[in-house]
Amino acid sequence: MDFGVGFISTNIMLPILDFFYRIVPSYGFAIIALTLVVRFGLYPLSAGQIRNMRKMKITQPLMKERQEEIQQRYKDDPGKQQEEIGKVMQEFGNPLAGCLPLLLQMPILFALFATLRGSPFADINYTVDLQILPSEQIERVVPQPFTTKPSNIYISDGLHYPIMALLPGGNKLAVEEKTRVQFQTTEGQSLMKLVTETPGSNIEPIFEVIKGSERVKIDKDGTIEALAPGEVTIEATIPGIAAKTGFLFIKALGRVGVMGDDGTINLDILAMVLFFGVSIYLNQELSGSSGGGAQQQQAVNKITPVIFSGMFLFFPLPAGVLMYIVVANVFQTLQTVILMREPLPENLQKLVAQQEKAEKIQEALPFEKRSKKKMS
Repeated sequence: MDFGVGFISTNIMLPILDFFYRIVPSYGFAIIALTLVVRFGLYPLSAGQIRNMRKMKITQPLMKERQEEIQQRYKDDPGKQQEEIGKVMQEFGNPLAGCLPLLLQMPILFALFATLRGSPFADINYTVDLQILPSEQIERVVPQPFTTKPSNIYISDGLHYPIMALLPGGNKLAVEEKTRVQFQTTEGQSLMKLVTETPGSNIEPIFEVIKGSERVKIDKDGTIEALAPGEVTIEATIPGIAAKTGFLFIKALGRVGVMGDDGTINLDILAMVLFFGVSIYLNQELSGSSGGGAQQQQAVNKITPVIFSGMFLFFPLPAGVLMYIVVANVFQTLQTVILMREPLPENLQKLVAQQEKAEKIQEALPFEKRSKKKMS
């Protein structure tokens, strides 16, 4: 049994999505609600990550100074050097500890991401690979049913099933032989029968030959006729019922990319991409990760929002996924504001006071030197 991303998506994300859709029949609202539920659930983990980042920002200069001192003092004794550095880590904490909360929440975030990229928000594609053989060769082939990996398909609002594409006689055909791509649940129920029995459901699969179009002929109902030997790839698509549904300023939750097929700019998606970049910049400013450090690091921090925003131009995402990212980043920003205002532990507060005192002394030194020159 799969207990990975697919399991979390099917057994946790989709039930939450359906729950909120029943409260307010809006897939846009359901995406926002699902995002907030997941973010509140992960709050303790992400809070630990932010607290550790704040702690490291304060302790890192002193840790670095201590480590350099230890390396210099015990340069001829690596064992003692490691021992003393271990004591420093124990005193101030391990910088890598902040990665653990991030790693723990990644499967859930991946599952949420996968949920919003699937049905009902996007079309689901099934790839069917065929091999057309001459009649004399097909006699030696033992027929075995061909099935694809199942995907959750919404056939109506709040109603979905794990559906797979199927070739009952297998994916090896003789020239002039016919077969038909069928869709059914993992329990053997026909998709077409489920659609017929569900009021208001009118989804209809779309078929396209993406490789070897000269070797087969395919009808609208999925019937395939083999014409010539060779390899063939067919893409069967089941439309997402909410892919063309709008929400607030978003024209279609399934719309992909800043540029439309006709060359026009999708302003709704562009606005979300730009907001995403701004939210990353704000998070860096609030957490203090953009200030201090070497000039090279500061330059990297400044260009990071541009890189991540520009990434969506080359790897476009559906509008529904972008909306999730925007909502999640707003939540992250508010969380950062709250946590950065928390009182520091007593030992860290002392370090901050010492650093501030050292900075004041450093600022005063040039003034004192100038004053002495004037007096002389």
